[in-house]
Amino acid sequence: SLGVVRSAPEAMPQDYAGKFDVSEYYVAKPEDATKEFVMQQTMFRVKDPKRSLDFYTKVLGMKLITVGDFPQWGFTVFFVGYPPEKDLGPVPEKDEDKFAYCMKVPGCVELTWNHGSEAEEADRVYNTGNGDTTGSADGQKVRGGFGHIGITVPDVYAACQRFKDMGAEFHKSPNAGGMKGLAFVKDPDGYLVEILPLGKGFPFPTQETDCCGVSLSGGEGYADNSKK
Repeated sequence: SLGVVRSAPEAMPQDYAGKFDVSEYYVAKPEDATKEFVMQQTMFRVKDPKRSLDFYTKVLGMKLITVGDFPQWGFTVFFVGYPPEKDLGPVPEKDEDKFAYCMKVPGCVELTWNHGSEAEEADRVYNTGNGDTTGSADGQKVRGGFGHIGITVPDVYAACQRFKDMGAEFHKSPNAGGMKGLAFVKDPDGYLVEILPLGKGFPFPTQETDCCGVSLSGGEGYADNSKK
């Protein structure tokens, strides 16, 4: 038995009243069988591989690590990320070695291009999971479960100024919203990327005015993007 507790079909929904005790999870020891597991990838379907690779490699500074081309099934995958080269060494030069190397790199993004999507008329063709109408059969907003990926940077405000200068679209600038010192930018397909300060605790470092001209006292409160 894996020891996973599943609710009985007749069990009533649990109301946590906004609080949940996680103390047991902090002290729980992982199963020995999982000690070498790695959180390796998140997959996004993208319309146009060029614009997506331009964003992830040039704007966010990730590396293209490996490519998998599957013409017989009509799709290609591109793995991008920040390989820890001090631990793993440089990305191999030979294509046949790149995939195995990539499978050791934590936190990659797998960009999946279904051939032909680049020719579709709409600028964005996939639902991002954040309460948008893209891809819904009835044109109504979807209550999405997926939220975002996130990267950490030494200086959120400097990074966001760079993103703005490169034409990135902001969902939230560092001083907007209720939580200050973090930001969200959109990739070309509308997926959210959170920008957080490297190695800093909350409350995060702030500046009086951010790249979009929003002051610390400006912006609105928290919004649940799944219901927008």
